Amino acid sequence: MRTGTTTVGERITGIGLTVLTGAVLIFLMAPILTIVPLSFSSGSFFMYPLPGFSLRWYQDFFTSSFWLPSLKNSLIIGISATVLATGLGTLAALGIWRARFPAQALILAILISPMVVPVIIVAVGVYFAFAPLGLTDGYLGLILAHTTLGVPFVVITVLATLSGFDRTLIRAAESLGASQIATFRRVTLPLILPGVASGAVFAFAASFDEVVVVLLMAGPGQRTLPRQMFAGINDNISLTITAAATMLIAISLMLMIAVGWLQRRSARMRQPRG
Repeated sequence: MRTGTTTVGERITGIGLTVLTGAVLIFLMAPILTIVPLSFSSGSFFMYPLPGFSLRWYQDFFTSSFWLPSLKNSLIIGISATVLATGLGTLAALGIWRARFPAQALILAILISPMVVPVIIVAVGVYFAFAPLGLTDGYLGLILAHTTLGVPFVVITVLATLSGFDRTLIRAAESLGASQIATFRRVTLPLILPGVASGAVFAFAASFDEVVVVLLMAGPGQRTLPRQMFAGINDNISLTITAAATMLIAISLMLMIAVGWLQRRSARMRQPRG
C-alpha cells in the first residue's frame, strides 16, 4: 500500500531505524549523562537522586594542590606535543604525497602504526627506548612520546586534504619563479590549513586524554589530569573526579565542534568556484 510517495513498509522501516538510532545514542550517552549531574551534587557520594546542587567540587578542583597542577601538566604536554606532531606530521604527509618511491606504502604504515598498535605496547617500547637516555620522569620524554601518538592523526588528516589538492597550482607557482618554501607558504599551506588544524586538534585530544604512557613515564611532578583521575579512583574516591571528568567532556565537545567546523571549511575550499 502506498501513501503519497512512500509505501507503508518504507515508513515503518524509517520509524524503526529512527528508534534504533535513538536507542544506540542513548546507550552511548548514558555514562556521560550520569557523570555530569554528579559533579553538581551537594553530597559526598555517588548517589541518585541528588541531595542538592552545589559547585563545591569545582571549587575543590581549582583550589586543590593536586588537581590544578595536573591540569597545567596536561596543557603543557598536550600543547607541546601538538606543535611537534603537527609540524612533523604535515611534513611527512607532504613528502608521501609528492614523492613516488617503492616503499611508500610501508613508510605510511610505519607512520600510522602508533594509532593501530595497542597503547600499552607503545608505552612499554617508549619506556625501554627512553630509559637509557634519561628521558623518563620528565617533561621531554612525555612530550616526545605523545608526539609519536599524535603524528598519525596529522598524517591521515593532511593526506585526506591533499587528496583533493590541484597539483597544477604548485607547478604554476614554481614556473613563475617561486621557491619551494614560498610555494608552500603562499599556495600549499593556505589550502591545506583546515586539514592541518584538524590533525592538530586530534593530536591534542590524543595527548590530553592519554594515561597509559603517563603511568610508565611520568614522575611525581608530571602527573597529568587523566593520571590524577586514575589515582583518585584507586586511592580516595571523591566527587571532584566527576568535576574533572565534566571538564574533560566539555573540552572534548569543543574539540569535536572545532573539527566539524574545520572539515566543513575544508570542503567549501575544495569546491570549484563558478
